Order: sequence, then structure tokens, then C-alpha cells
Amino acid sequence: MQQSTVTLDDGSVVWYQRGGTGPTIVDIHGTGFGYRNFARLTPHLLDSFTVIDLDLPGYGQSTANGPIGVPEWAAYVAEFIERVVGGPTHVHGTSMGALVATILAAEHPDVVDDLVLSCCLFRYDNAARHMRNTWKRSAIDSDMVQVADLTAAAGFSRAFYDRPDALTILDELRVAMGSNDPKSFVAGTESIEALDLSSVLPTLPRTLLLGGDEDQMTPHRPAGSGVGFTTAVGTIPDARMHVLEQCGHYLVLEHPEQAAAHITEFLLGTDAA
Repeated sequence: MQQSTVTLDDGSVVWYQRGGTGPTIVDIHGTGFGYRNFARLTPHLLDSFTVIDLDLPGYGQSTANGPIGVPEWAAYVAEFIERVVGGPTHVHGTSMGALVATILAAEHPDVVDDLVLSCCLFRYDNAARHMRNTWKRSAIDSDMVQVADLTAAAGFSRAFYDRPDALTILDELRVAMGSNDPKSFVAGTESIEALDLSSVLPTLPRTLLLGGDEDQMTPHRPAGSGVGFTTAVGTIPDARMHVLEQCGHYLVLEHPEQAAAHITEFLLGTDAA
């Protein structure tokens, strides 16, 4: 993977890495992560796609010269795509990154081709808000490694903890989240909580929705106060949904091979497996 940076018009700097061959797909990470969110997924996509993994401004090695939040990150990514890709590209966002990708596709349709969204709520239900509040307090009072452990408890399926590689993946999660600023995590969380993207769903392009059947953070069928994938698949004009079995919220960490197969089949009409 080749690493580089690009400076945006307002002076913000976006760090990214790029590798692989084929059509370009830009990955947008979730809250608290950075580009390492896709460390297990990207290797399964490199034979089929040119993959770009980035740190959103305010995360990792990227810097923000203005406000940060989901709508602001969507604008940053739109300019990033124009500068680095030069035209419409496939976009995959996971968790918070899926909301960034949703706004990106709705407000900057000229830079988005097909869309892949994994594990998100387009409007948080009250249970998700309560869960996020506990993580915000931990980020402020403790550190992002503690947040990583708290989110892991809700983020993985029960079967995950019986896997022989569970401890390795948990350590990778601590490194990925621990390397980022708690202020960016809190800002992203508060921005998510303020969003209701249900009205933009009919404007989205062809979209793949990927969820986990044990996702406690962003279940595909949330409580009545929220809007999830079961609503979106009937609202987006051209949408397909897959819910992976024995899979939690951290789908791209827990089942990257399956996620890559679904993404590749959807975007290219071929099976990555």
C-alpha cells in the first residue's frame, strides 16, 4: 500500500493509503478508528479493486483546519475524491463512516458511483443514544483504549470470543482506537446523535446494505425511535441487503472475507470467495 497526503482548500490535510488494481473504492472508517478500521477487509479487496483507506480530518495522521462532524467529513471526502480519484468512485462506509458516505452520496452525487453501507442507523434509537453516552463519558474520563474495550463488549457476536484469534483482533482494536483523539470521537458521536438521514434515503444511488445479526450498536431492525436497514432497503430506489449470521457491529473485523465477497459481487457481479 502506498501512503500519501493531500492538502484541501481550507488547509486540512488528509492522510491515505492506496493499493490494488481495478475500479477504485474509497473506505470511510467508523467513530474512533481511522484507516486501521479496514486492516482486515482491505487485503481481501486488493485483487479486485484499487482500495483507498484514509484517516478523516481530526483522526490519526489527518488534520482538520475547520469544524469536524459527519456533514463536515462528507464535504472533506468529496473534495478528497475530486483531488485524488478525479471522478466518481465506489464508496464504502462503515458505522459512522456509513453516515458520512450517505451524506456524501446525497449532497455530492457527482463523486459517488455505487454505495456500500455497513452497520449503521440512519436515525439513532434511544437505546443507541444511551449506549453512546456511556462511551463518551469513558473517552472524556479515561482514554480511547478503555472505549475500545467498552465497544468490543457490544460490537462483536458472542461466538467471536470463542475464536482462537479473538485476543489478537481485540488488541488490534485497542491499537486502532487508542491512536486517535478522544475529542474527535466525542465530536463524531455527538454529530451522529443529531442526525436524521431518513429523508435522503430516496435520493441514494444503487446501494448495498451489510449488517450483522447480533449487532447491538446499530441493529438492522432498531426500536421505533430509530431508522435502520429494514426501512432503508425498501426506501432506497435500488438497494440490496445482506445480514451476516453470528456477526456483530464490527463486521469488517469479524467477517472480512464474507464482507469482501458481498462487496465484490455487488460492485463487479463476481464472487470474491
